[in-house]
Parts: sequence; structure tokens; C-alpha cells
Amino acid sequence: MPRRAKIKKRLPAPDPVYQSQDIAKFINCLMTRGKKTVAEGIFYGALDKAEAKLGKPGIEIFNKALENITPMIEVKPRRVGGATYQVPVEVTKERGRALALRWVIKYSRDRNGKSMIDQLSAELLDAYNNTGSSVKKKEDTHKMADANRAFAHYRY
Repeated sequence: MPRRAKIKKRLPAPDPVYQSQDIAKFINCLMTRGKKTVAEGIFYGALDKAEAKLGKPGIEIFNKALENITPMIEVKPRRVGGATYQVPVEVTKERGRALALRWVIKYSRDRNGKSMIDQLSAELLDAYNNTGSSVKKKEDTHKMADANRAFAHYRY
């Protein structure tokens, strides 16, 4: 890390179908072993499946699902006088988005279904409807931060 100069944030090129950087980031996170075309096929297939079920545009489903999953607050460990406290801190917009992307992918992979397309579309639909594992993870994160509100004065 440079001492003086600010590091420029590198953003991925927007995805070819919806021209969205969030979708491009999601596809990059979904990708394994550098197989981007496979990841794109999985994502767009899942979005088409979700569109068919709800009858709404895929980008709208994706954005609403991510909005429902994005956490506002999380806990960070802070060491004070030999004890480690879980201190609640607000989440920046970028970090919240990154956590939401990660959680959707993790919990869709943990689902049992025939293909990743089915699993991802089911998780996106659950997130859109405010149910499912990724929404539960967000609620658990918020509960943890609320429970440790007494240590908020250790914030840095």
C-alpha cells in the first residue's frame, strides 16, 4: 500500500446484457477456475428462470434481491485491555454490496438442487421475497450488532 497516493478503485467492465457493474461483479464472484462464459451462462440462465416465475424484468429482481440482503451494520473484533469485544460498525456501501454478493453465491451453492442455475434462481427469488438463507444471514448479522451495542463506544 502506498503511503501517500490513494489507491484507485478498479471497476469491472459492465456486463454485455444489462450494462450493469453490479452484475459484472457478481459474475466475477460466481466464476470458478477462470471460466467466465460458464459463470455468465449460469447467471443469465438463473435470471431468465426467475423472470419466468415472477414475470418481472431480471435486473429488477436482481437489484431488489441484493437490496434485501445488503447489511447496514456488522460487528468487528476490537482488542481493548486484553479483552476482545465485538464492536458494531456501520457497513460502507461497497462492503455491504460485496457481502451481499458473497452470501447469495455461498447459500445458493449450499442449496440442494439439480443445477447451479436452479439453485441460484431459487436463492434470488427467496432474497427478492425477503426469505431464505442469505436474508437470514443479514438478520443474524444485525442481531449480533444489536446485542453488542453496549460496546459501540470502542468504535475506531
